[in-house]
Amino acid sequence: MKKTRTGAADGWIDRRSCLKSLGALAWAGVPNGTPSCLMAEPAEAPAAESDMGTLFPEIQGLADRCQYPLSWLERDYSGAEAYRQAVREKVLELFHYAPPQVPNSPETVGRWDIGECIQEKVLFSTTPWFRIPAYVLIPKGRRGPRPAIVDLHSHGGMFVYGKEKVMPVREGDSPSLAKYRQGNYEGRSTSLALCRRGYVVISVDCFYFGERRTLFGKDAQKFGLDRSKYSLEDVEYLNRRASEGEATLAKSLSWAGTTWPGIVHWDDLRTVDYLASRHEVDPARIGCVGISMGGYRTDFLAALEDRIQCAVSVGWMSTLRPMIRAHINTHSFIHFLPGLASFLDLPDVIGCMVPKPLMVQQCSRDELYPLEGMKESLRKIEAIYAKEGAASKFHGQFYDQPHVFSIQMQEDAFDWLDRWLKP
Repeated sequence: MKKTRTGAADGWIDRRSCLKSLGALAWAGVPNGTPSCLMAEPAEAPAAESDMGTLFPEIQGLADRCQYPLSWLERDYSGAEAYRQAVREKVLELFHYAPPQVPNSPETVGRWDIGECIQEKVLFSTTPWFRIPAYVLIPKGRRGPRPAIVDLHSHGGMFVYGKEKVMPVREGDSPSLAKYRQGNYEGRSTSLALCRRGYVVISVDCFYFGERRTLFGKDAQKFGLDRSKYSLEDVEYLNRRASEGEATLAKSLSWAGTTWPGIVHWDDLRTVDYLASRHEVDPARIGCVGISMGGYRTDFLAALEDRIQCAVSVGWMSTLRPMIRAHINTHSFIHFLPGLASFLDLPDVIGCMVPKPLMVQQCSRDELYPLEGMKESLRKIEAIYAKEGAASKFHGQFYDQPHVFSIQMQEDAFDWLDRWLKP
């Protein structure tokens, strides 16, 4: 499988002179000193027509005003901690969602032996309003507190299932889930693979997915909540209805005074509270990983939660401005945090976890993002890590793949987690 690393200076016209020099520093470790401009990179695709049609020039003009004033590449901070604090304060403000802290009050509602691991189904509170369902995998035959991973599931238009996308299913995958898992994870349960490496692993249902999905109108009576009775056609219909309802969800939450991203990312933060409280877990060795929407959730969880010591973001990393032309309608409402681009680009968000270890995996044939934006995002993160003197703690990698978390990508990601989270 062909893999290429991104260069730090190739084709990059920086807004600040330091970005070019600091980005180049991130490539100081390239074998034999090969200039980044000579490293193999995927070819650029022709410019596409805009999703916004004839209004695109006006919208692009508005976007060009965004200079990301809170980025460390645009402002002189006293250090990484000051940068991190500024990013977190602004992002949490933009969530418009700050529930009071409540005890997680966990309840184990199922526990079974699946061979090498014990699997539990648990419920715990993240706010006064939500108790969320999760699966937890615990490796057998291990003594003492273990490193742990938050495995953040993807979107992929599959609303009927959430945590089951990455977790083993006791009764076996349904045909629809097996089809989804094959297309997005090459048929593998990432959580089980991580547990076999010795990690305690948790995955929760993201709001609007899995057991937290909604059923519209007469669908509740017609289909019910028992997914074991759904046919492949039922799942396809319910996924289509849920997709059509995303705009209604986003608008409803707006009038409820909050945002969909705020709810999702808050639940992920509180998941770390619960995970760290388990006696099997070493709270000083927690990481997170996810593809697509799971990668987007990783971007924010790693940025906002001090207890995340290592992260792998897969298939959701691009600078935002290039996406406006023709990569708006490829994405869910969950990925649009109102006001973010007035202050920060997406690489600036996850970049604030510096100097902790971060891997970003990209697929060069991923049609959900402009290649220009994917490459630029890695250069920006490289520059942030170089500015902190932590270039060796960041690794960005392209794979000659479409949008997928392939077995090879998984093995590389899990090796990265092992490197930093295992003694």
